[in-house]
Amino acid sequence: MAKVGNRQNKTLVCTECNNENYRVSKNVKNTTDRLELKKYCSHCRKHTAHKEKK
Repeated sequence: MAKVGNRQNKTLVCTECNNENYRVSKNVKNTTDRLELKKYCSHCRKHTAHKEKK
């Protein structure tokens, strides 16, 4: 079985309106830099870049 300790839940924040829209699971050991994904923001009503919250 895989170890449970490496994955953590991270919050993604819209870069335009600064709303927290998504929560994703990330392997902290393999991916040390912050996530940046293009996702749909329901507040802006368009696809925008979402960055990992500090």
